[in-house]
Amino acid sequence: MFRRVNRLGKVWGEGITPKAIWHIVKAAACQAGIQNLAPQISAARVRDSASGGRELKQIQFLLGHASIETTEKYLGCKQQLRHPVNDTIGLEDA
Repeated sequence: MFRRVNRLGKVWGEGITPKAIWHIVKAAACQAGIQNLAPQISAARVRDSASGGRELKQIQFLLGHASIETTEKYLGCKQQLRHPVNDTIGLEDA
């Protein structure tokens, strides 16, 4: 559907990259007078990261949330403080 075109108008490549789409959107936003534009990470992708074992603090950082509670609300989960994951990995005191 979309193809890349170089400065001379020649079509090249297999398709358009997410980075190219971002540049197009950013340029259109600038023309529309929108100053503070930022991409949004999809909720499904973030939830997959959480269910895949990513730490909540890492997800908080990726989303740019100031509070871990905001990230918990976003994901619909809570930290397991009574049964932390680290307690189940089988490390014993030496």
